[in-house]
Amino acid sequence: MSTDPWGRVDDDGTVYVRTAEGERAVGSWQAGEPEEALAYFHRKFDELAGQVTLLEQRVRGTDLPPAQAEATIVKLREAIVDAHAVGDLDGLLGRLNSLTELVSQRREEVKAARDVARAEARGVKERIVAEAERIADDTTHWKTGGERLRQLVEEWKAAERIDRVTEAALWKRLSAARTAFAKRRKAYFAGLDEQREGVRSAKERIVVEAEALASSTDWGATASAYRELMQQWKAAGRASREVEDELWGRFKGAQDQFFQARSAVFAERDASLAANAEVKEQLLAEAEKILPVSDARVARNALRGLLERWEEAGPVPREQRDRLEGGLRKIDEAVRKAEEAEWKRSNPEARARAQNTVDQLRKSIGQLEGRLAKAQAAGRDKEAKDAEEALTARRSWLEEAERTLAEFS
Repeated sequence: MSTDPWGRVDDDGTVYVRTAEGERAVGSWQAGEPEEALAYFHRKFDELAGQVTLLEQRVRGTDLPPAQAEATIVKLREAIVDAHAVGDLDGLLGRLNSLTELVSQRREEVKAARDVARAEARGVKERIVAEAERIADDTTHWKTGGERLRQLVEEWKAAERIDRVTEAALWKRLSAARTAFAKRRKAYFAGLDEQREGVRSAKERIVVEAEALASSTDWGATASAYRELMQQWKAAGRASREVEDELWGRFKGAQDQFFQARSAVFAERDASLAANAEVKEQLLAEAEKILPVSDARVARNALRGLLERWEEAGPVPREQRDRLEGGLRKIDEAVRKAEEAEWKRSNPEARARAQNTVDQLRKSIGQLEGRLAKAQAAGRDKEAKDAEEALTARRSWLEEAERTLAEFS
């Protein structure tokens, strides 16, 4: 009989392995020395040990899924229990037990990580659904809203899956939001088409009126009518782009026809009024000599005569009218202000009020000067200070009142 720390070969060639439960026959050897038999069955053991070592490396050094690791452990345990090998089989089983504990711990970690990932994924998907529902309820930027909903669906697909019930409920809400958005957008554009049809009808009526006025020679009334039609055009809204462009071309063409004809007539008339403008230029230069006004009555008489000659000169071209009329108005305003100032100076009631104000202030100042002198003599500093402040204010008021009174001199 040949012996070994983990097994032996009996005289009849039976090979045994020693385990914690006792010896167990693992085979027989008839064709050689007992040492060869033990070496053969040691190699069988080494194969199993290599598989255990490989599994340990995979469990500890990779992200091998716990379920796959547990299945491998079960197969190896079965193989070791019934192994036809000689070696420390109990040690291999112990190592597998240690791996079982490690895999269980890894399973809990994976489960916890999965729970965290699912919670995060649930948060992501709830955010996606909430945003989609806001878009469905509120947005009127249809192109942007539709594109964002498509992005949200892609974000949903990229997110981790969560429990089936919650996933289905949230997906149902997301689908409902997309459907609601599509219906609201469809209704909006249907209403827009109807509205644009109304705009088209309104603008066609405006264009027909504009074209009817294109040949009018009632310049003032027709120009006003075109301004009114333009206000109606702006208030009508917008039709579809093609209709809008076509109708605007017709409207502008009619308007241009009228205003070009009016401009030609006005240009011809303005040419005939150039001589009147020359006369008024001379009258304006003569009127400017009235300024500055030294005698309001003389200035008014002179201006009155100029105004009569001004009216006799007749109309002037439009581009010169505002400048000439404005220059004459400034001179008339200067004369009017001189007349008002003259009236104020000659107003006895206003002069009497100004004189009364001066007299009252002088009297008040005299009284305050008396109080100040008494306070200073008695050493009443606060009373003296108050009197001085009051005197300063009254003297300032008196200067202003005396200037006002002097204007009546």
